[in-house]
Amino acid sequence: MTRRHHHASIGFGRWNRVALILVGILFVSWAGPAASAFWSSVGSGSGAAKADAVSQGAQPATAVSGTSVTVSWAASTTAAQRPVSGYSIARYGSATGGTRVTATGACGTTVVGLSCVESNVPAGTWYYTVTPLLSLWQGAESLRSAATTPITDTTPPLAPVVTAPTYVHQGNVSGVPISGTAEANSTVVLTVTGGGAPAVTQNVTTNPSGGWTAVPVDMTAFSPGTISYSATATDAAGNTGPAGTATSTKDVSSPTVTGVQLSNGGTLNIVDKGDKVVLKFSESLSANSICSAWTDNTTTQTQRGNNADQVVVTISATASDNTLTVSGSACPSLRVGSVSLGAVYTATALSFMGNGANATSLVWDPSANTLTITLGAGTSGSKTVTSANVFPTYTPASGLTDIASNPLATKPVAGAASRF
Repeated sequence: MTRRHHHASIGFGRWNRVALILVGILFVSWAGPAASAFWSSVGSGSGAAKADAVSQGAQPATAVSGTSVTVSWAASTTAAQRPVSGYSIARYGSATGGTRVTATGACGTTVVGLSCVESNVPAGTWYYTVTPLLSLWQGAESLRSAATTPITDTTPPLAPVVTAPTYVHQGNVSGVPISGTAEANSTVVLTVTGGGAPAVTQNVTTNPSGGWTAVPVDMTAFSPGTISYSATATDAAGNTGPAGTATSTKDVSSPTVTGVQLSNGGTLNIVDKGDKVVLKFSESLSANSICSAWTDNTTTQTQRGNNADQVVVTISATASDNTLTVSGSACPSLRVGSVSLGAVYTATALSFMGNGANATSLVWDPSANTLTITLGAGTSGSKTVTSANVFPTYTPASGLTDIASNPLATKPVAGAASRF
């Protein structure tokens, strides 16, 4: 009898433990996802039912790209270092309190990884949280993230203004300056294209006033001709606007002297009023590089007369070869050079100036690429030159350039046989 009683006691004890465990499991199941622990094992002896808790979620970090927010966090485990099965993501409209809003999109379901992207987040400032999950159980909600404000601007920037030199020339070809303006704090993508070489691209950030300056561009590899610039601006919200454009002309060839001609306008074979020197060039020069008072490169430019106040032609006295030079107070900077006449027209220095119809003149004709010096009133030369073998030589002044700013060489250039 005693033995039978002993076996009955043992059986009753085991069934009590099993029943207790089942009740505990049912209790936790009824508690649903809000329960913070689960029964992890069943064993014999005292403390056979052991509880394991899901840890609190890690405070997430956020990153904004336009209206999308990337939420990321560190992994959570249970108190027994078991991995959780996923995470639920939510956001609040304030740092404390407020209404819990379940995240949407890729963050709107149980997230298995450690990050997700919520797209099309409504305007406002949001604070995100992460709650770890394990089956039907969940840990405590994490602390809230830092304030996160999606960028809901959908208006693209205006086309940038691109400022580039009119000409790419010998002086700037290895470092062409390019700048402009665009929306403040936007990113400008500048593309430079031309013949003979791949396009050059730069990313430039505008300053708070909208100004931007590119690193000077080496355009040595581009062929002569048109250089094109295109720039687009992308604002902080990721909106990209239309392109702003500009062009330059690449010209790195120096002009040359192609003709030096003396012609008679008065008495043949002597130097006197009406005589001319015509200098011809391979291309149009910058009018301003001849006379700093000239600013138009498309129409004929003239300086003349008013006695010694404007244009004066001086012919030097030499024993072998007279030299003609030009001066003029109306041009603060006058660059012509000198013309060796190839013969002796005078034994004494002469000046020709005059006024009105008798005025000495200096005329630049951009359509013919000629600079003409015409002698006005003055004392005629005392020598007569009858030889047909008179070859004038022109030595250009330093600083003469073509329209693109390429310099004219200052070496002497002999002209055709000609005389006054």
